[in-house]
Amino acid sequence: MSDEGDTFWVSLAEKFFGLLLVVIGAVMLYFTATTSGLGAFTIFFGVVSVVLLIIGLFLLLVKPPE
Repeated sequence: MSDEGDTFWVSLAEKFFGLLLVVIGAVMLYFTATTSGLGAFTIFFGVVSVVLLIIGLFLLLVKPPE
């Protein structure tokens, strides 16, 4: 098995999960900002959604080792 094929699939999976985390984080942030029924949990869900966005962007921008 070649190392080039392995690197391609790892990179593709990394980009896919990064994009997935960005979408989930953005949707969570939108619903957290527009929903008033969360009460005391608004800050918690806001922080969790921002963390997901940051992790997703990190996965999208990082290059895997060659």
